[in-house]
Amino acid sequence: MSTNIGKWGNSLGLRIPGWVAEQIPLNEGDEVTLSVEGSRLVITPVRRSKYTLSELLDGMSEDNLHSEIDWGEPTGREIW
Repeated sequence: MSTNIGKWGNSLGLRIPGWVAEQIPLNEGDEVTLSVEGSRLVITPVRRSKYTLSELLDGMSEDNLHSEIDWGEPTGREIW
């Protein structure tokens, strides 16, 4: 399969066909890393771990617990 490189401001852009994006999957706004291996451009999706609330709470300890922040009195129509 081949595709074309296009101009995007001062940079170059690569159009990824929809069927390729669906297989990976990739969506608009997803982060990818670019690397060069020899004369090849390698595009790799960045997959971030998804944590449950329980997993996040389990990671809390006295060492990384933040104290409450006093934001002062409400301004305008804020309600606390």
